[in-house]
Amino acid sequence: MDDIMSTSSEQGSKQVLKSYNCESTKYENRNHAVEVLKGLQSMQNVENLSDIILQTDDGQKVFGHKAVLVIISSYFRAMFPNIYDRNKDFVNISIDSTTLKMLVDYMYTGEITVTIENVKMDYVKDVCAEFLQKQLNPSNCLGIKAFADLHNSVELLSSCEAYIKKQFFEVVEYDEFLSLSFEEVIGLISCNDLNVPFEEKVFESVIKWVQHELDLRADDSLPNLMSYVRLPLIGIQYILKEVVDHPLLERIPKCKDYVIEALRFNLLKTQQIFTIPQSIRSKPRQSEHKVFLVLSWSRAMKMSYTNWYDPEANRFQIAPGLKERRSNADLGLVSDQFIFAVGGVYNSSSRSVEFVDISTRSLRWIPMVDMLISRRNLGVGIANSCIYAIGGEGDTGHLNTVEVFDVSIQKWRMVSSMSTKRSRFGVGIVNNLIYAVGGFNGSSYLKSVECYNPTLDTWTPVAEMSEHRIGVGVGVLGNVMYAIGGCNSSGFFKCAEKYSPSTGNWTPIADMHLGRASAAVIIFNGMVYVMGGFNGTSILFSVEIYNPNTNTWSIKVLPSCIGQIYDGVVVNKPLYN
Repeated sequence: MDDIMSTSSEQGSKQVLKSYNCESTKYENRNHAVEVLKGLQSMQNVENLSDIILQTDDGQKVFGHKAVLVIISSYFRAMFPNIYDRNKDFVNISIDSTTLKMLVDYMYTGEITVTIENVKMDYVKDVCAEFLQKQLNPSNCLGIKAFADLHNSVELLSSCEAYIKKQFFEVVEYDEFLSLSFEEVIGLISCNDLNVPFEEKVFESVIKWVQHELDLRADDSLPNLMSYVRLPLIGIQYILKEVVDHPLLERIPKCKDYVIEALRFNLLKTQQIFTIPQSIRSKPRQSEHKVFLVLSWSRAMKMSYTNWYDPEANRFQIAPGLKERRSNADLGLVSDQFIFAVGGVYNSSSRSVEFVDISTRSLRWIPMVDMLISRRNLGVGIANSCIYAIGGEGDTGHLNTVEVFDVSIQKWRMVSSMSTKRSRFGVGIVNNLIYAVGGFNGSSYLKSVECYNPTLDTWTPVAEMSEHRIGVGVGVLGNVMYAIGGCNSSGFFKCAEKYSPSTGNWTPIADMHLGRASAAVIIFNGMVYVMGGFNGTSILFSVEIYNPNTNTWSIKVLPSCIGQIYDGVVVNKPLYN
C-alpha cells in the first residue's frame, strides 16, 4: 500500500505522503512509563484486576500487583521469589493500614511523605533508603546524609559518606555545603581518604564556607578549620599567589603559622625529601582503593614496563615509565609512599636506582644515588625504612655481597655478606628480619635459606625448603613466609610451602593450578596473589590467589599486558593518577 498517511491542511487540501519518499522515524512517548503505572494504580483497588492482597494488623486490605512490588522493593522480592505462586495471593503484614497504603502508593508513583511516625517503620525506612541511594548527586548528597543520620539509616549513611568523599570537588560547589555546621565541615575535610587530587580545593572550600557568614565564622572557625587543610601539599606557586597575602589569613596569627609551615615544607622538600619532619598537614591523603604497581619484561623490546593493576576491576593502566632500560630489576616500597626500582639495567651498569613518589602530582621516576656494586637478578628487602640490595649477578659473576641504602642520609654502605652466592632468589621480611630464599649460585639450584638480622649485622642459616628453586616467589602474610612456584632442571613447580619463624619449619600448602617461575607475589586483603611468570614455553597471563584460611587457590585470566609480569608492590591508588 503506497498511501500510508494523509493530513488535512488549513485550506482543506489533502497531502499524501508516499512511502518511498519517507525516511523511517522513531517516535518516543516519554510519558509512556508513567502512564502505564498510573493505569496499574487505577486498577489497584479493583479486586479482580489485582493479584495480591496485603492485610494489615487492623484488618484493612490493600490490593496490588506482585510484578510492581517485586520490581520496586527488595523486601517484596524476597517475599515473592515466584510471582506466579498462587499460594501467596494473600499476605498478612504487621504494619498499620495507613503506612502500608502510603508505601504501596509509593511503588506506583515514586512519591512518599515521610513523617516522624512512619519513618520508624522498617519497611518504609528501607524503601526510602533504597530510593534515596539511587538519587544521590553532588547537589543533594549532604541533605540525604543528614536525613540518614537523623533516622539512623546505617546503610544509607554509609553510602552518602562514601559518595561525598569521592565527589568532594563537585559537592562543595553547591549551597548545601555552605549550610553545614562547623563540626560537619571539620568532619569532612579531616578525612584522610578524601578524594582531593588538589589540596587547593580544600583550602578554597574552607574560605568559601567562612565567607558565606563572614562575621560569625572568620575569627572563631577559620583557625581551627585551617589546621585540617594540608597546606604543605599545595604547590609553592599557588601558596605565594593565593595564600600568603590572603586577607582572612593575614590578620589571624595561627593561620599565618600554617602558611609559614607550608613554605618551609616546600623548601625542605627540594633538599631532603625522605626525612622532612611530618605532621598531619604534610601527610598525603590516602585513597582506600589499593592498586598494584607491576613490572613486566618485554622480550621483543628488551626492557621493562610499569603498569598499575586494579585487583578489584582486574584492569591494567599504564604507569609512569622507568628512566632506565631495566631487565631484571627489583622493586621496594618505603613509607607506603616511595617505590624504588633497583639494579637490573639492560646492557649497561646495573648500579642505578630510581624512585617515584606516588603522593606527588607529577608522577615520574627520579634517579637516586647509585649502588656501590652492579647487580642484576638481585633481591631487594625493606627493613626499618632502609633498602637492602642483596646478591644477584655482577660484573664478576654471582654475588653474596649486600649493601644498604639509608634514606635519611641518602648513602649506600656495605654490610655483612650472605654465606652463599645467590641470584634469582626470593626475599621475605618477617619481624624486620630479612630472609634470602633459594636461587642459583652459578652452578647449582638452591633450597637453602638464610636470615639477616640488621641489628646484629649477621646472617644465620635456617631450615631448608623441600625443593631446590630458582625464580621462587616469596611473600609474607602475618608472620608466615610463603615460597611459591619456581623451577629447576626437573621443570616448573606448582607446589608451594610456608615457613613459620616461631617453629622454624617449612610445611607444604596446596598446589597452584599452573607451574610458574619468576612471578610477582603480592599480599592483598589477606590473600597471596601470584601474578604472571613463565612456565618454560610461554608467558602466563593469569593470576592465582591463595586463601590461607581454606588452603585453596583460585585463578583468573589477566587482561592483555606487555610482557611477563615478574615483580610488583601494593600501594594506595595515587590520587593524582
